[in-house]
Amino acid sequence: MNDELIMSRCLQLASLGGGYVSPNPMVGAVVVYNNRVIGEGYHKVYGLSHAEPNAINSVKDKTLLKNATLYVSLEPCCHWGKTPPCADFIVQSGIRKVVICNYDPNPKVAGGGIKILKDAGIEVICGVLEKEGRELNKRFFSRHEKNRPYIILKWAQTLDGFMDIERRDKDKKDYWITNDALRVWVHRQRSIEDCILVGKNTIINDNPNLNVRYFSGRNPIRMTIDKDLTIPTDRFLFDNTQKTIIFNSKKDFVQGEITYVKLDFEKSILEQIIHYIYNGIKASSLIVEGGKFTLESFIEENLWDEANVLVGNKIFNNGLISPKSLIKSKPVFKISYGEDWIENYTNA
Repeated sequence: MNDELIMSRCLQLASLGGGYVSPNPMVGAVVVYNNRVIGEGYHKVYGLSHAEPNAINSVKDKTLLKNATLYVSLEPCCHWGKTPPCADFIVQSGIRKVVICNYDPNPKVAGGGIKILKDAGIEVICGVLEKEGRELNKRFFSRHEKNRPYIILKWAQTLDGFMDIERRDKDKKDYWITNDALRVWVHRQRSIEDCILVGKNTIINDNPNLNVRYFSGRNPIRMTIDKDLTIPTDRFLFDNTQKTIIFNSKKDFVQGEITYVKLDFEKSILEQIIHYIYNGIKASSLIVEGGKFTLESFIEENLWDEANVLVGNKIFNNGLISPKSLIKSKPVFKISYGEDWIENYTNA
């Protein structure tokens, strides 16, 4: 069998853990004997067994392992955490060859897993579909290489570049720009990210749920910035249906599912928020969904990795201009959903 073909299967399996394994990486593994797949597995839920033992344990005839090859999308771990070291498990299984997609950037591993395998006389091949593996686990790599969560900006805009109308007092109407297919896409994206942040005005004007009710999966941790704690408590933000964090200048306090986190508003707010996400709750990704001022703040401080711009086939003629002009790069790709589409940008 072709190494890249089997590794692509590992990455496919790994992706099934999206939204459930953070802050761990998504990992998939395949066991091959005599050009035939005899076992598969992936890391399903944070705290439970990893891909390698799941794949090896799925092999019915364990006598085949001594002549089998294990393909795995990330270097096997070599330290005790919530589960035993996978490198030791592989050695004990009798497998004599391991093909790996990516090295593990976690300092607790960082080549240590490969060393254990090689010291045991196991043949190790690295770097198969390395680029694709990094893309899949970009959140994990950001956490360990940039020491911050992977940050995704998202907004919708009209054909003429407006992301909202000019709001009038007491105008709480929902001015949805894109179609239902893109609404499902947005909720799917939310289901695989750890946190979602919107500004105070977005909460007041739009009263968003910030959940995944149009898709299956876990809800992200809701976040907003409310310096003086003036958001009305009748908003969905306070419904206690999911974990919620309110950054403010007044207090540190926990009330049900809501955590109030006090920040120093004389210093960089975004840096403090990113530090809290990375160190305080050890999350690996953040979606910033608005509003205009919040999105522009992240762009201006160069705190973003990619942006998804949802373009709806509508004209507003006036209103709030989207932050798109602040992004100087060209779209990496464009995907159409009926008359609407998504443009994806990356921060070079």
